[in-house]
This record gives sequence, C-alpha cells and structure tokens, in this order.
Amino acid sequence: QVQLRESGGGLVQTGGSLRLSCEASGRTFSSYVMGWFRQGPGKEREVVGFITGNGAYTYYAASVKGRFTISRDNTKNSAYLQMNSLKAEDTSVYHCAAGPRISGSPNDYDYWGQGTQVTVSS
Repeated sequence: QVQLRESGGGLVQTGGSLRLSCEASGRTFSSYVMGWFRQGPGKEREVVGFITGNGAYTYYAASVKGRFTISRDNTKNSAYLQMNSLKAEDTSVYHCAAGPRISGSPNDYDYWGQGTQVTVSS
C-alpha cells in the first residue's frame, strides 16, 4: 500500500512558475513509476508525464514538453513537477500517481493522491 499526498498548488499569473511535490509513504517508492496527471473542469483526466523508478527516463505530453520537468528523490520518497511558463490552459487539478510500469493511461496506476489545484490567471 502506498499513500500519496500532493502539495504546492495555488494561483499564479500567466508565465509564472509553480513546483508541485508528491510525498509517498512506504518503503518501495523507488520501485514505482510516478505519473503526473491533470483534470480540468468538464474534462477527462490526462497525462502530464511520468518518470521511471530510477529517474532515468521521463515522458512528457506534447502540451507541456519544454515547460514542465518531472523529477524524483527516492531518498525522500518524493516526486516533483516543476511547471514553468504557465498558461491559462494549464489550470487543472493535478494528481500524482504510482504504478508498476510506464504508461500514459490513468488505468495503469494503482495509487493516487487527492490532487492539488493549480489556477493560472491571464
């Protein structure tokens, strides 16, 4: 069992930056792929990106590539989402998730945080 908790969301102006953190419980954090997803009002949950257990490989959705960076620190049981050059369309609830393999599908992730709201004002 893994419990995840996100933090770092908030209100930011267009072009600004935010860093989300995802803290995990449990001793096997490094064995999980960590994904970041977002869900805007009236929209389906979509992948932002993910990072392998050892941090060697990352994937980003086209809409955020070059602006967002995913990282992790296994010594702290934490994953991070650095968001730069934020746009109004990035406004969403952001979730971190843990799963056994790399995937862009929410269905392949077993554990989820409660989400943190990111609002980008224009």
